[in-house]
Amino acid sequence: MTDRKIRMILASGSPRRRELMEQAGLQCEIITSRIQEKTVKSRPEDIVMDLSRQKAEAVYSKLPIVDADAPYYVVIGADTIVSCDGTILGKPRDRGDEISMLHLLQGRSHHVFTGVSILSETECSVFYCDTEVFLTPMTDREIEMYADTSEPYDKAGGYAIQGRFGVFVSGIRGDYNNVVGLPVSRLYHELMKMGLLDPQFT
Repeated sequence: MTDRKIRMILASGSPRRRELMEQAGLQCEIITSRIQEKTVKSRPEDIVMDLSRQKAEAVYSKLPIVDADAPYYVVIGADTIVSCDGTILGKPRDRGDEISMLHLLQGRSHHVFTGVSILSETECSVFYCDTEVFLTPMTDREIEMYADTSEPYDKAGGYAIQGRFGVFVSGIRGDYNNVVGLPVSRLYHELMKMGLLDPQFT
């Protein structure tokens, strides 16, 4: 554990990730990366790890020059995608894209991958979490009605497991919070292992 004050920054504008951090007692501030999300990786786990690191590095590069009197900056980047039978799904571009995504996902299982990067001046930890999600069949009417809500359009895979879409989720295998957008259990234990958290809740 460093003697300097730790300043934890979440490199994401996602309100869900911020809420998960707060629920876990991980105090942070928000600085969005605003990068163009591009990667040459092809495997889902490699894509999310690469993009999460890009986000963390983009925010870290904007921080003041580190000196002995500066806080010890810890930047956390995260990226989430959905993979179904080899098809990668990000956020839907429009209503038509959303409807196509739901037709692909309904009545079957898919995987949600979130990559997380923890970047400080001395260390970098990059990992991913994979959760399998099982959906019930959906009628065309149900798909169209969900697409007409505002819920899906800023979410990977075009749905919110914690929202109205939950009625179509028949089960999961893995970390629920990972599907929401941030595997806080794994993040907490990584921060502990790096000596960046006090072992007691604050």
